[in-house]
Amino acid sequence: MAGSLSSIPTPRLGAVAIKGALNRAGVAAEQVQEVFMGNVLSGGLGQAPARQAALYAGIPNTVPCTAINKVCASGMKAISLAATTIMTGQNDIVVAGGMENMSMTPYYLPKARQGMRLGHGEVMDGLITDGLWDVYNNYHMGIAAELCATTHQISREEQDAFAIESYKRAAAAQKNGFSEKEIVPVELDVRGKKTLVTTDEEVAKVDFAKLPTLRPVFKKDGTVTAANASSISDGAAAVVVMSGKKAKELGLRPLAKIRGFADAAHEPEFFTTAPSLAIPKALANAGVTKADVDFYEINQAFSVVSCTNLKLLDLDPARVDVFGGAVALGHPIGCSGARIVVTLLNVLDAKEGRIGCASVCNGGGGASALVLERL
Repeated sequence: MAGSLSSIPTPRLGAVAIKGALNRAGVAAEQVQEVFMGNVLSGGLGQAPARQAALYAGIPNTVPCTAINKVCASGMKAISLAATTIMTGQNDIVVAGGMENMSMTPYYLPKARQGMRLGHGEVMDGLITDGLWDVYNNYHMGIAAELCATTHQISREEQDAFAIESYKRAAAAQKNGFSEKEIVPVELDVRGKKTLVTTDEEVAKVDFAKLPTLRPVFKKDGTVTAANASSISDGAAAVVVMSGKKAKELGLRPLAKIRGFADAAHEPEFFTTAPSLAIPKALANAGVTKADVDFYEINQAFSVVSCTNLKLLDLDPARVDVFGGAVALGHPIGCSGARIVVTLLNVLDAKEGRIGCASVCNGGGGASALVLERL
């Protein structure tokens, strides 16, 4: 939050990601038939943020665009919807992804339109209200993370150890040049001087000695801290989804094939464990088993989310989030579902895996999952 990208509006961040995806795919903007972009915090962005991102990226104004809000799963749902339009024969080339500038989210004056009249007025944080608040239980999603830790007996020590490992993996991925394959440099104008943002900033900010000493954020005797939860951040991610027939026609080599996807849901307060429901459904839809999966990405909304889903699904931690995750990289909520798909593509390529599965929980009790096969 308030980092290098904080001054760039959400649709402009989306445009950078879309341009980067099209360039790397070797696809012209004029060839795109539809755009789906995840976005959660749309207050103050202006009409149709997905369309803004598309047009700023040079996509023709004749191309339909839709913004998707499935909270943290928005970016992944956008990709699934893109694939669905191709599977049903509506499209051949679709851009999909997610975008969020959490730093620029406005504050709300809910009573201002009718008039404050007498007394103190209320100012509401749009970021918390629309992005981080469980409306069913009227509490911050961090309280649900604490509930998850208690229910599944995940200790503070386990969560801190997971967070430390996430930072170390992300730092190693940066050092070894893996991360740069996912990143499109963003140009900034700082007091008249052009600079480029080329790395995820959060990775270098960790203090391993201080991390175990931090106080809990949501409960006095809790286990969730600022360090073992994902950081509030800004970013965008995009992919080009194309039919196999069109890729062959254009002489393009796809990175991977979407084998299947699924959504799942249960009680809102247990959104934290919804990936354990979505992943088996997606694997079944893809016609593969857990034994077939080489690598997983499970969005690290909180360390306890990952610790619990690893436990419920009996997954090998060495094969999950191998380049680190949202605890170390940040979690721009409308973007992350697409970002972990991009990272999964990168992991499958770097580690020569064949089948990968990505999943992300979302507020309200849901989760999405998507299965890829590297080609």
